[in-house]
Amino acid sequence: MEILISLFVCTLNPKTSLTPLKTIPKCRESNSFRNSQNYAIKSFFSFFSSVSKTPKTNSIFLNYLIETVNIPKSRALVISNKCPRIKSLQNPQNVRQFLQSVGFSDTHIQLAVYTKPTILFADVNKTLKPKIGYFQQLGLVGSDLGKFISNYPTVLTASLERKLIPCVEILKKILAEDSNNEDLIRVIRRMSWNLVMDTEKSGLLRNIEYVKSCGIVGSQLSRLLVRQTRLFCFKEPKLRHLVSRLLEMGFSTNSRMFVYGLHALSCLSEETFDRKLELFRSYGFSKEEFMEMFRRAPGLLKSSEERLKSGLEFFLKEIEFEKAMLVHIPVCLTLSIENRVIPRYRVFQIVTSRGMLKKGWSFPSFLILSEENFLKKFVLSFGDDAEELLRAYKGHKLGSSGEQLLH
Repeated sequence: MEILISLFVCTLNPKTSLTPLKTIPKCRESNSFRNSQNYAIKSFFSFFSSVSKTPKTNSIFLNYLIETVNIPKSRALVISNKCPRIKSLQNPQNVRQFLQSVGFSDTHIQLAVYTKPTILFADVNKTLKPKIGYFQQLGLVGSDLGKFISNYPTVLTASLERKLIPCVEILKKILAEDSNNEDLIRVIRRMSWNLVMDTEKSGLLRNIEYVKSCGIVGSQLSRLLVRQTRLFCFKEPKLRHLVSRLLEMGFSTNSRMFVYGLHALSCLSEETFDRKLELFRSYGFSKEEFMEMFRRAPGLLKSSEERLKSGLEFFLKEIEFEKAMLVHIPVCLTLSIENRVIPRYRVFQIVTSRGMLKKGWSFPSFLILSEENFLKKFVLSFGDDAEELLRAYKGHKLGSSGEQLLH
C-alpha cells in the first residue's frame, strides 16, 4: 500500500522520486497546489476505504431472488447485500410455498418481496398464517388476497393484536349493516397503510368522532367512509378546514347533501374549485348561483372542466336553455353530452313537435330518468313511432340489441 501511495504522489509531482512516503521531500509549490495535492491524497484513501467496506454479495440468495422470485437484478443485489449471512434458503422457500398455497400468483409474490423483502424471513406459523387467516375470515381470499398483500405487504409485518385487529374492529362498528363485508374490504384496501399504524397515532378515531360531532352518523357516516375513505386519514386540522369551508358555502350539517359536499370538496384543491367558479361566471352565473348549484348537486364539481364547459355550451348556446333551469337542476351538467343529453334531446324534439308529450314533462325530466324507464316511457310506448324514435335515440349504435327492443 505504501508503494502505491508513493506512486500516486509521484503522479501529482513528477519531480518527486520514488521513495517511501515518509521520506518524500517537502515541495515548494504554491499553497493552492499543495491543497489540491492533499485533496487528491484524501480521495485516494477514501477510494480504498470504500472498496474495503463494499459488502460481499450473497450469491446463493441473489440467485434465488433473480431466478425463483423473478426480482430484477439491480433490486436483488440491494436485497442480497443486506443479508450477507444467509446460508440457507429453507425459510424463503417455506414462505413462498405457503403464499402459493393460499392463492398468491408468482407475480403477487414478486411484487410483495420487491417492496418488503423481509417477509421471506418471517415465521410462517407464528407470523404469516395468523394474519393471512384473519384476512381470509374477513372475505379476502385467493387472488384478491394476493393482490391486496402484493400492493401492501407491510400488513404482514404489523402486529395483528395491537394494530390490524383494533383498526378493523373500528371500521366494522361503523359498517355494521355490511353483512357480507364487501364495504369493509373496500375500505381496508383504500386505507391499508393506516392498518399498520396505531389507531391513536393515525388519527382515525379522532376523525371519526369529529365527523360524528358534525351530525354525520349511521348510514351517512358509513356512506362517507366507503365513498371517501381517505377523508378519515387526513390530519384533523385539514378535516376541520374542509367542514368549515362547507359551512361557509351554506351547507347544513342536517342536510343529506352535506356528506356529498364533503366528499366532493375533499377531491378538489382550492385552486381547482376557484377555476370552476370562474368558468361558470364566464357564462353569466353569479357566485351565489354557482354555490346554489353546488349545494343542490355536489357531484357537479367532480366533473371535469372540459365536461362542464361542453355542457354549458350545449344547454345555454345550442338549445338556449334557461340559466335558471340549470341552477334549479344542475345535475344535467354532470351527464355525458354525447351519450345521453344529445340522443335524448333528439327524441324530445320529435315527441314535442308532434304533440305526443303529455303536460308536465320537460327536457330535464327526460335526462334524469334511468335508461330502462326512458325507453319504456318515451320510445317503446309510442307504437308505430317507436322504431323511428329508437333510431333517433340510438343512431348508429342501433344494433341487434336495439332491434330486439322493438319486438
